[in-house]
Amino acid sequence: MNSGRRKALVGLATAATATAALLGTAAPANAAIYQCVKNDHQQPCTTVTGIDPGSYLLVRTGPGYGYSSIETAYSKLFNGDEVGLTCWTLGDGAYDNPNYHYWMSIDLPNSRWGYVNDWYLTTGSPDVWKQQLRQCP
Repeated sequence: MNSGRRKALVGLATAATATAALLGTAAPANAAIYQCVKNDHQQPCTTVTGIDPGSYLLVRTGPGYGYSSIETAYSKLFNGDEVGLTCWTLGDGAYDNPNYHYWMSIDLPNSRWGYVNDWYLTTGSPDVWKQQLRQCP
């Protein structure tokens, strides 16, 4: 194979590798919110993450730790639990990151809903999910 053709093939392989690398880094943020069915309608969804083993994420009636939890049967979320996303708002900082003030209004089974700090959800970056979710009124 002549050196000109070899350089062209190497250049194509390098470009393909670079494109794959760029797509690979962009995919997780875009894939963090996906469509699912909650309470008989399709909506954006995500999963719970970052909860210590043996612990749970408490669903609240408002966007802060001073709000009470929703009814006990629906108030505890664990790693991997799927939730529907309605909208986002600002509230208290997360326990694990006091500077992170984003809260999500979430849909749960049996038409229940509440708020959790987004720090504990796999939604990705606010720059990404703000394009997909409305701000709560």
